[in-house]
Amino acid sequence: MFRGQPPTTVNVPHAQIGPIAVHFPSRTETCEQLEIEHPEWHIPELTEKTGIRTRYLTEPGETASDLAYQACTKLFAEQSIDPASIDFLLYCTQTPDYPLPTTACLVQDRLGLGIHCGALDFNLGCSGYVYGLSLAEGLICSGQARRILLVTAETYSKYIDAEDRSLRPIFSDAAAATLIESVEEPALVGFEFGTDGKGADTLIVGDGGARPRSDAIQPRRRKRWGSRLYMDGPSLMDFTVVSIPKLIQNILGKAHLSKEQIDLMLMHQATRKMLELLQTAIGVDSERLPIRLENRGNTVSSTLPILIDDLRREGRLPKGGNHLLVGFGVGWSWAGCVWKP
Repeated sequence: MFRGQPPTTVNVPHAQIGPIAVHFPSRTETCEQLEIEHPEWHIPELTEKTGIRTRYLTEPGETASDLAYQACTKLFAEQSIDPASIDFLLYCTQTPDYPLPTTACLVQDRLGLGIHCGALDFNLGCSGYVYGLSLAEGLICSGQARRILLVTAETYSKYIDAEDRSLRPIFSDAAAATLIESVEEPALVGFEFGTDGKGADTLIVGDGGARPRSDAIQPRRRKRWGSRLYMDGPSLMDFTVVSIPKLIQNILGKAHLSKEQIDLMLMHQATRKMLELLQTAIGVDSERLPIRLENRGNTVSSTLPILIDDLRREGRLPKGGNHLLVGFGVGWSWAGCVWKP
């Protein structure tokens, strides 16, 4: 800059959560059906703990990218979005169609997005939506994109054995497509992340990758069922109750807000028991930390956009509020931010 020249003001764009479209597969499974099939599972007690009565399941030949395609086409139709206007596709899944190529490239082609469009997969579970928002914020702030399609799609049911009492009543297949748009004022602030890979043995699919099975990470506790997916629920709960209150404190500090200034705490919808433990640990009630699992199930990375979509339809997310978005789970990985609609 030349001496005496006035400083140049640069208006940096920011990311905002735009419209969301959700897609569930057509096949459902209820707790009543499970009780008929497995009366020895004590389904009423399981349902009380999970808070889940209905889950959605893909057909054998139906993949996460099929769900993603349906969610995206629904979003485009409902919001009159031109596919050519999308600058970047961010696709979060842990059930990709193939080890390679990147599923985002397949979705880009299937949706008819322009060849100028960037596209990438990122493999994260329950923290994935917040990570995706952070990636979108970086792309928009740096001027690399203005309109981003953030897609979360998961089919954990394909990893679960029909006889698995611990996992089958919990996980549900779904996809959500979120339009991330460029705005002038910061809307996603106070991003905070956490990772502890020592927890990898508490939620894992130990086969299907390049690591030989003989050298794979072993489950933390005895594996009782034949599912490819293994979950150590008690260890995950312990990790969550310790890590998430600290995460929230750090987010609020970065955003210069108090807990009382937060309208809603939108948490990954894992199970009712886990969310009730968080309500107690954080010191909020169900009005401020909503639980919406009954007719959804745990849809992994899609729980937060599905929750946002539900609350928007109920008129509970007006402009001008401060809401926490927090995801946590497999990895161990956790992330959160403050969202200003």
